[in-house]
Amino acid sequence: MRPVIIEKTASDLPVSPNWTDTPDARAAFSWGAEARALAGLPGDGLNLAFEAVDRHAQGPARQRAALRLLDRDGSSHDISFHELSNRTNRFAHVLQRLGVAPGARLFVLCERGLELYLGLLGGLKHGCVVCPLFSAFGPEPIATRMALGEGSVLVTSAALYQRKVESIRARLPLLQHVLLHGLRQGETLPPDTLDLHALLAEAEDSFTIAPTTADTPSLLHFTSGTTGTPKGALHVHGAAVTHYVTGKYALDLHPDDIYWCTADPGWVTGTSYGILAPLMLGVTSVVDSAEFDAERWYGILEHQHVSVWYTAPTAIRLLMKAGAALAAAHSFPALRFVASVGEPLNAEAVWWGKEVLGHPIHDNWWQTETGGIMIANTAVMTIKPGSMGKPLPGVDAAIVGRNATGQLVPLGNEQVGELALKKPWPALFRAYLGQEERYRRCFSGDWYLSGDLARRDADGYYWFVGRSDDVIKSAGHLIGPFEVESVLMELPEVAEAAVIGMPDPLLGETVKAFVTLKAGQVATTALHDELLGHARKRLGAAVAPKELAFVTDLPHTRSGKLMRRLLKARELGLPEGDLSTLENPV
Repeated sequence: MRPVIIEKTASDLPVSPNWTDTPDARAAFSWGAEARALAGLPGDGLNLAFEAVDRHAQGPARQRAALRLLDRDGSSHDISFHELSNRTNRFAHVLQRLGVAPGARLFVLCERGLELYLGLLGGLKHGCVVCPLFSAFGPEPIATRMALGEGSVLVTSAALYQRKVESIRARLPLLQHVLLHGLRQGETLPPDTLDLHALLAEAEDSFTIAPTTADTPSLLHFTSGTTGTPKGALHVHGAAVTHYVTGKYALDLHPDDIYWCTADPGWVTGTSYGILAPLMLGVTSVVDSAEFDAERWYGILEHQHVSVWYTAPTAIRLLMKAGAALAAAHSFPALRFVASVGEPLNAEAVWWGKEVLGHPIHDNWWQTETGGIMIANTAVMTIKPGSMGKPLPGVDAAIVGRNATGQLVPLGNEQVGELALKKPWPALFRAYLGQEERYRRCFSGDWYLSGDLARRDADGYYWFVGRSDDVIKSAGHLIGPFEVESVLMELPEVAEAAVIGMPDPLLGETVKAFVTLKAGQVATTALHDELLGHARKRLGAAVAPKELAFVTDLPHTRSGKLMRRLLKARELGLPEGDLSTLENPV
């Protein structure tokens, strides 16, 4: 029987942690003091790209590798902070020469490679509002987001343009400039497009960064709702302070780390923690151009000497499914800290990390709207597997509900309610693009309402229960799907589980589970009954699933989140809503 906690102290760690959670340390923390560690611009200005790149390029870290680009064939190429500064300056010059105005919306549709970083960071230097798009999107999600975001500039590859953008170009009347890279030798530019690298070759290495401030819009990230069109969350350059603080304290990044964030920059995690946070801290980031492959990933951890790894629960479950023997064929002596985000991390996955990788996996919680990590299991914390940890310094969190008159009230320990955060903090989003009323509904007085249900235990740890629209209401009980899924995953045959509520005339809803099995396991009646029996024993008959179905796969967003509402819609024959973020749309 495993213990219920994983105890750690600073003496257990190979390097001294950046954050030790004590009352004195929390009392001493201030966003203002942390902001003073950044360089800033003249006249109290602030720019994300300057802090991430030029601040280091102008100092002793100028020749340190900022990016380590891995090609599909296994070769690699380092880009120093000095070189990245020059190249992003050139891109900003290109925008300036094209007459692109600061504040223009620049979309970047690129696979993971240097051009993606030039477009995003160079666009920020010029003062554009930059929106990175996931390169696996089809034409319709691209058209929807570019139309909503009023995109006037697009950076993409010739191949992606021809496959995904050319057919929708006429539907984007505001799109003025399309900059293409990856042209094959002798290939002719498509009409109304420009050769990015030809323009870069003519540009200068130096650039005066736009006079942005902490309140100047910087990034636009789209997040999918359960129905309707995606929501565009607008962020500002002041988010630099949150990226700096959370990279330092939540991910425990030190300047000599080799860091790998597996999230695609088309998602907020891939931008905030795949690009900005590690660069803010002068850290070398591994950038892998290939898709998930368990053997390749273990090879990257081993051969690139990755010390801090930030990934998604879906990827962890895929590695678990591949078996411990594959991991055992590799060694990771440099690896010291592993973290995860995107979907709550089951306790089994936390323990798998400790037993197979040698390190427990540190779950954390945040949203596109928060702009940065808010709650985390930090490096020196004792871990309660299954918990998302404690609020970071500078984050005031609470579990809230509404009283009989509809007023927001704080709830006590172990009560389930909505997770709320007291504003402001530097990375808090400033708008849903074109949806002012929807934005206002996210706040009640000084509190941001996350829409996530959670509970807080007596030790101050927070536990995810589910999205408010995922929670199952059965015979007066509020059942969080994550709790049920975690219990089902305790059986060694199970790779992943998802549960939904099914209408019931007597109980309101009953729980139905969908289960995928690990490689080599067979779905049998005996295993079906064992799973249901195990759940009843662990959860009680009122909470345990009444039905269970074996499936070959479960629907996820491309950022790794389980799409329980899609399972429910398909099971009940309901409208499926926005599928633009579905991992494998059909």
